[in-house]
Amino acid sequence: MNNNSSVPQAREALNKFKYEVANEIGVPLKQGYNGDLTSAQAGYVGGYMVKKMIEAQERQMAGK
Repeated sequence: MNNNSSVPQAREALNKFKYEVANEIGVPLKQGYNGDLTSAQAGYVGGYMVKKMIEAQERQMAGK
């Protein structure tokens, strides 16, 4: 994740979201070092985050 965010609250929210998604899909993401995760696990977390963000945006655009 890019740590150069110009909005610290956004970085914090994305970090929290990342851990929520990892927990939801069963990836053992933890604070600090995560070098024990496979690239597939890490990619799955990122991909699922994007999927959920797109779904939320679509709901918002639909007025729900």
